[in-house]
Amino acid sequence: MAEKQSKRYRAAVAVADLEKAYSVEEAAGILGKFPVAKFNETVEVYARLAVDPKQSDQMVRGTVSLPNGSGKTIKVIVFTENVDAALAAGADAAGLNDLIDKVNGGWTDFDVAISTVSAMKDVRKVARVLGPRGLMPNPKSGTVTDDIAKAVKEVKAGRVEFKMDKTANVAIIVGKRSFTAEQIAQNAAAALNALVKAKPDALRGMQFIKSLTISSTMSPGVKIDVKPYATV
Repeated sequence: MAEKQSKRYRAAVAVADLEKAYSVEEAAGILGKFPVAKFNETVEVYARLAVDPKQSDQMVRGTVSLPNGSGKTIKVIVFTENVDAALAAGADAAGLNDLIDKVNGGWTDFDVAISTVSAMKDVRKVARVLGPRGLMPNPKSGTVTDDIAKAVKEVKAGRVEFKMDKTANVAIIVGKRSFTAEQIAQNAAAALNALVKAKPDALRGMQFIKSLTISSTMSPGVKIDVKPYATV
């Protein structure tokens, strides 16, 4: 594995200077020239934030609707009593007490959980299962809503949720290696704009983003110029 990674890194270095920072469009173009793996790698933008993750008023989370989708088939469940409407909207599973029991039993074969407002009082019973996995419905991410049809369709179309981790880093999926460089650049630009909008008020006028990179599952990172986003 180390030998393969070394060959892949050397091939990447031959494409571009990995110590230099590029515009989003340039970085996406460089990434597209890297050697590909034997599977369709996921492409992500990584941000190192200038926030204190221990401060509750500096938490960063949000969503972004990627213009070209995420390239991933998203499995969505909906906690609701109106099962037929949720399934008609494209949900992979829907229900209330029966679905809660299934999740409490350890079933988490889905990517996004959505809940109606009234169902949340019951959904809290599975917080211990969904919370640690980042699957708990949340109003801030648009997954607690009474407009189930809209929420399901947006998630299926490529709405991606992001959340800062305990070390002040954020990773946002922006597509697959099978995407064109233009599609990746468009998705990455949308993701970075959404990240900037999620900047905490506590950091207003201060640096927000320390560093940015874009990479695929098996590739080295390509630095993105942080200046357009650092203190917005």
